[in-house]
Amino acid sequence: MQDGPSTSDALPRWTVAAAGLCAASMAVFGIANALPTWGFLPRIGPFPSELVRPIMFGLAIATVILLNPFARSFSRYGRKGIAAGATIDALLLIAAAVPLVLYYTEIKALNEGLFFFDPFHAVAALVAAFVIIVLCWREWGAPLSVFGLVCLFYFYTGQYWPGIFETAPVELVESTASDLWFNLNDGILGTIAGIVIFTVLPFILLGSMLEGSGAGLSLIKLSYNAMRRFRGGPAHAAIVASALFGTMSGGAVANVVGTGVLTIPMIRKRGFSPAFSGGVEATASSGGQIMPPIMGAAALVMADFTGISYLTVIVAALVPALAYYASLFATVIFEARRLGVESVEADGIEADMVLVPQDYRNMILIFAPVVTVIAALLSGLSPAGSGITALFLLVALSFLNPQVRRKPWRLVDSLIKGGINFARVIVAVGVIGIITAVLGATDLPGDFAQVIAKAADHWLLLTLILAMLSALLLGMGMPTLPAYLTIILILGPSLQRLGLETLAAHMFVFYYGVASNITPPVALAAFAAAAIAQASPLQTAVKAMRIGAVMFVIPFVFAYYPVLLIVDEAGAEFSAGAFLSIVLRMGVMIYLMASAASGFDNKRIGKAETVLRIALAIGVLHTDPLIHWPLTAASVAFVAWSRRRPDEALAQRKHV
Repeated sequence: MQDGPSTSDALPRWTVAAAGLCAASMAVFGIANALPTWGFLPRIGPFPSELVRPIMFGLAIATVILLNPFARSFSRYGRKGIAAGATIDALLLIAAAVPLVLYYTEIKALNEGLFFFDPFHAVAALVAAFVIIVLCWREWGAPLSVFGLVCLFYFYTGQYWPGIFETAPVELVESTASDLWFNLNDGILGTIAGIVIFTVLPFILLGSMLEGSGAGLSLIKLSYNAMRRFRGGPAHAAIVASALFGTMSGGAVANVVGTGVLTIPMIRKRGFSPAFSGGVEATASSGGQIMPPIMGAAALVMADFTGISYLTVIVAALVPALAYYASLFATVIFEARRLGVESVEADGIEADMVLVPQDYRNMILIFAPVVTVIAALLSGLSPAGSGITALFLLVALSFLNPQVRRKPWRLVDSLIKGGINFARVIVAVGVIGIITAVLGATDLPGDFAQVIAKAADHWLLLTLILAMLSALLLGMGMPTLPAYLTIILILGPSLQRLGLETLAAHMFVFYYGVASNITPPVALAAFAAAAIAQASPLQTAVKAMRIGAVMFVIPFVFAYYPVLLIVDEAGAEFSAGAFLSIVLRMGVMIYLMASAASGFDNKRIGKAETVLRIALAIGVLHTDPLIHWPLTAASVAFVAWSRRRPDEALAQRKHV
């Protein structure tokens, strides 16, 4: 689901096999635990929570260590380096095993009131935290792990910090053991880990199985043929394919790699620059995580975390997601105009993009699971049960594809890949558990909310800007899900205290967690696209940020206009008039922003006009009707006047 640097290159076969066994075991155990009651089959799970959590974490830790061992990292130092690295790997496995076994045995005793903590339990909790932080650092880089270390340092030294950061002294043994480890609510194996294990895992497996079913190429071919009469052609196809594929797969980089290897070369061939080609794919792939109905499983986490139903979350996410993808379409159109790119007739289609009957049949593999998830939810099945039902249906339908019939083990490989993706996500979620425990024990978010409210003098805009910058900063180089959870834990109370409802606050933060994938200087999705496009990574990231500029505006829109989220839980009773008003003005905003990002409408736009268009785009979103309606009228009039003005350079060329 999420993306990162781990590979299995140059690993011994037994290591890869062992990792595959661990990943497959996680997948099968997770499926058995979440298997719904279908009437004709006996239900296997759910198993006791205090058993499931340590088993899944143990298998995940083993998988991550086997696929990204220190032995490989130290191999450049020769045999001694390999031996030293292997020793570290073994110690990490042992160090993780002891606290995990203790968790199962002691949680049961703790729940029965037969247990008291001693120093050994505190040491075990710290060892577990250390292992999780080390593995997260290796898989996802420094940012999240460093933040986890800072939180641990603050946990033990908070009594010496000044001002609002000062905390009560920590009871060393009791607090360490109970807050960090032996806890079903906060801590490493707490609520957030439970959400990912019990609810999100089926959807991670579903996304991975979709890749293995072979429907990806057919989706791209259908999108390409549907979009060929648009100027943007393959660029528009990339947007459509990545939106549909991304809502299932959930990982921005995985989505770039899965669809971009086909779409980016075609976009370049149509006449777009390498950086723009990569930027289109990066923005479209990142947006898959905000596109209902699956939203890369983020909707599930948000639903469990907020207590709001899954269906409510995906309904709320629909209009903003459509607005974002409309902005991508518009930007590509303006760029195609600027470059003079024309549409392609049927006889100009590349041979490998010609549709065959199997391509249409393969669409069942994409749409049937989505429909199944929604139908199962409406019938009263749990989100996890809905995901498992869709997963089983997808496995059965996969055999409609001759490629799967010839190589059915592709599905097993997909199951293993899904388990590996889950393992990598869960080590990041473990660090989030540390952060959650510290924030809960110190009540720092509550104190921070009071300071923000006082400093901003109850000014929501300043708080939103701080939340945006924090989410972008924390999200750089970090999986979207942990970035979203971290910042909502810190700034969520501030946003809600200043008037945002829970759903709107969570959606606001999540959007910027997604946007961090295309935000320089660490834009993972853009960098992956740049590698395929053979373009400069930084130039591609800058292009992606310009193409996806509307993503940075939309959260502010639904923060001030919660009616855009449609549902009452967003903080405003639905009104057709208010909804149509903001949708109309968003359309004007998208046109202005997209043309400004391209520097072109029906002719080139100078810097002064670019700034004017951006200013008007912001102005039409103002909450005061006495301001936004005159500016909307002025914007429409300005665009009409601008489009009627002759392109002097073009006229000069024609005259010559």
